[in-house]
Amino acid sequence: MNHGVPILLGLLLLSPSAGRAAGEYRVYESTAASVNGEVLFVSDVAREACFLGCAAMPGTGEEILSLRQARDRLILDTLALQEQRKLLLGTVDNVTLERDAREAESRMAACPSPCKREIAPGEIREWIRRKLLLRDFFNRRVAVFVEVKDDDVRRELARRSSVPGNGARPTEEQVRGGMRDARIAQEIRNWQSRAASKSRLILSPMEDR
Repeated sequence: MNHGVPILLGLLLLSPSAGRAAGEYRVYESTAASVNGEVLFVSDVAREACFLGCAAMPGTGEEILSLRQARDRLILDTLALQEQRKLLLGTVDNVTLERDAREAESRMAACPSPCKREIAPGEIREWIRRKLLLRDFFNRRVAVFVEVKDDDVRRELARRSSVPGNGARPTEEQVRGGMRDARIAQEIRNWQSRAASKSRLILSPMEDR
């Protein structure tokens, strides 16, 4: 990832006392990064960290990330969404969106973190929509090309069988599914690394929390 020269960007708004003391400003919103000219604000990063920390996405567990880590995750999502818009590749099923959005709302309501107070109405649904769009994009752009050969499955089955105390022997389909998931995850990471290396990224200094 090309970090470039770290700079601090911000949008400034005149404070109420500006008429009495020229030059007084307050920061309205600070920029966390610029991704090919698309600006990510600190509030976007904090919201991402909150959603991940609260395990808002159905089927996931909580991920406690620093702001820097959440920013890196958001940058990778932004790169994929930029490519999705360019290729018009990826869709969101409305039935899945409604189901997952309802569950995400329940998860956020039960989340003990006070960060959820900063989540505006409608942002949960939009976040879920983005995540589903990313999932479908990578299914069409990456997963469709991943193949697990029969010989690979047989070798993995033999390897597991040779390990003492390895528990119940998994089925061939279970092994194939696990191997395919692992390969898809690795190919997505490879795609993200290539996309980041070719992109214009400007990062602002951020404190870890």
